[in-house]
Amino acid sequence: MSGEQPNNPLHGVTLEKVVVMLVEHYGWEELATRININCFKNDPSVKSSLKFLRKTPWAREQVENLYISTSFL
Repeated sequence: MSGEQPNNPLHGVTLEKVVVMLVEHYGWEELATRININCFKNDPSVKSSLKFLRKTPWAREQVENLYISTSFL
C-alpha cells in the first residue's frame, strides 16, 4: 500500500492550514456566519478552534467542506 489518497482532496493539508486559510479569506465574523459554532464567535483564535474541531467531528466536517467548496485546492 503506497499511502496515497487520490480521492481525498484534503490529503496533506493540516487542519491548522484549513482554519488559517478560511480566516484569512473570510475573517472570523463571516466564518461564524457560515458555520455556526461558538469557537468562531466568542473570542476566536486558531488555537481554540483547533482544540474544538479536533474533538467535534461534525464541526470539523463542516469546516473541511467549506474549505473544499471555497476552492483553495
